[in-house]
Amino acid sequence: MIIDLPRFVSAERAYWDELHAVLTRLEAEPERRLPLTEIERLHYLYERCSSDLSRLGTFSTEPRLRAFLESLVSRAYSLIHETRGRSGIRWKRAVLQFPRAFRRHLGAFRLAVAVTLLGCAFGWFALHIDPRNKSILMPFAGLQGPPSERVAEEESAQQDRYKGIKASFAAQLMTHNTQVTIMALAFGVTFGVGTLILLFYNGVILGAVATDYIVGGQGVFLAGWLLPHGSIEIPAILLGGQAGFVLAGALIGWGDRTPRVERLRAVAADLVAIVAGAGVLLIWAGTVEAFVSQYHQPVIPYGLKIAFGSCELAALSFFLGWVGRE
Repeated sequence: MIIDLPRFVSAERAYWDELHAVLTRLEAEPERRLPLTEIERLHYLYERCSSDLSRLGTFSTEPRLRAFLESLVSRAYSLIHETRGRSGIRWKRAVLQFPRAFRRHLGAFRLAVAVTLLGCAFGWFALHIDPRNKSILMPFAGLQGPPSERVAEEESAQQDRYKGIKASFAAQLMTHNTQVTIMALAFGVTFGVGTLILLFYNGVILGAVATDYIVGGQGVFLAGWLLPHGSIEIPAILLGGQAGFVLAGALIGWGDRTPRVERLRAVAADLVAIVAGAGVLLIWAGTVEAFVSQYHQPVIPYGLKIAFGSCELAALSFFLGWVGRE
């Protein structure tokens, strides 16, 4: 029996607010699986609020408070005792897991970006001090000559070089880029050293190519060539680097006394989500590179290609930064 109602409300309000917060979070993520400790806590809060509601029944002058507790108890009862089967839209959970995992390890992504930018700076510096380094840094023969000659050749091409092989060319691009992304993750087992070297190397190539074309006065061609697929491909490889650094962090521990196996288990789902998401992005990037990026002005105006790539980058940034937020 309640003797002092204000004192009773003051003592129990914290438990009611905690239950309300837990229920709101679970209702926003209906597919979320709770660890045993959180399940036990939820059940305790439900039983305590049910007891408070029963004790409050003697006060007919508090209808609003009683209605609030009734709502809490009914919501908790429905959640605890529901018999709903597995949802038929588990794909939605899988899609949302990707940006949520990305945001949980944002520091690792920033590190991947920083290492890549450092590589870009090195590539620029290497060409700046000695243009002959171009023969070492450029990844394939088509980039060895002067940018102006390649641009003139691409723009004057009368035949579609990829006619009949676009699908196989796209598959080749997807396979190669996916291998690089998985390698960036796998090299995390070297405590991040391999991941760091791979990202730095990619940055060197990107910086050297960008420097060569910009200094050669072909910046617009470069943007029209790289942006349609690069606005997705480069972030996807950075995501692989992010996963590699997360793996390295779990292996190293950084002062965390949790057993290494437990640390790895804690990040395993996020690693799978990040790499799987990057793989899907690379499928799109490979398709765009084969069907859009390889066609230049006058076939496809550079302005249109740059706008398309910019829209892709904006959409990806919104997806990773905001989709799935509570």
